[in-house]
Amino acid sequence: MELLKELCGIHAPSGEEYKLKEFILEYVQNHKLNWKVQPTVVDDNDIQDCILLVFGKPHTAIFVHMDSVGFTVRYNNELIKIGSPDAKNNDTLVGKDSHGKIECKLNIEHNSGSMKCNFSRTIDVGTSLTFKNKFKSTGKYIESCSLDNRLGIRNALAIAETMESGIIAFTCWEEHGGGSVSILSKIIYENFNIQKAIILDTTWVSEGVKHDGGAVISIRDQYIPRRKFINEVIYLAKNSNIPYQLEVEDSGGSDGSEIQKSPYPIDWCFIGIPTTNPHSANEIASKKDIESNEKLCKYLMENL
Repeated sequence: MELLKELCGIHAPSGEEYKLKEFILEYVQNHKLNWKVQPTVVDDNDIQDCILLVFGKPHTAIFVHMDSVGFTVRYNNELIKIGSPDAKNNDTLVGKDSHGKIECKLNIEHNSGSMKCNFSRTIDVGTSLTFKNKFKSTGKYIESCSLDNRLGIRNALAIAETMESGIIAFTCWEEHGGGSVSILSKIIYENFNIQKAIILDTTWVSEGVKHDGGAVISIRDQYIPRRKFINEVIYLAKNSNIPYQLEVEDSGGSDGSEIQKSPYPIDWCFIGIPTTNPHSANEIASKKDIESNEKLCKYLMENL
């Protein structure tokens, strides 16, 4: 889990994915010679801070977002949210501005709910802050900030090691409304005729989704993917003998939401890793579920 720990420590809230992009590109460059197939890397200005890894003759794509939730400094150290962080009083936040590194405590005003950063000086307006990384690996669980979606990135890079045909799309802005998936959908459909996609992301533990229950196949959230494709995914999952569980929710979204709203006929299915304390400083995931998710996504990429 050393790679995951390193990923969770990279400052990359929505809009600042470039730091994580640089890390992923360096990782691919340093490891691809040991992979089964060396991918074509697409990282030009046409896709801004996104990355496409193209393996062989692709027929299916994995979408995995790079950004995390966080905060933007407004005026007089007031904070506004990036995405939907589950902020608690006295959470430790970190960042960097023109004067140097920042480590401060979050203060939430009881009545108004307004947020400020308790720091010894005024922080530059527009500076982004994220939860401080306090990564813990115990016997069964991982606890850290930014497991959403550094877990997805960790698994995508593991899948890349043996992938023969497929595309891995590293996306931006997912936590704050999206915006990059539409152009990536255009590229992979028009250039590779991709019509099937897996959304590799985290979800939350609920009354029907449990830790150690396996990878999560989402039947629906705020958006409803095409049921014929979902049934195909479930059929393959049953035959794989890999632990999985089904999810049905009426809220929440993912990169799949953007695919569905795009003009391209790309089916999608969310394959998640369940977490508790989502979008907080101490998200928790089961190592068994991380493994099941990696295995199931790999199996689906080979068999869809």
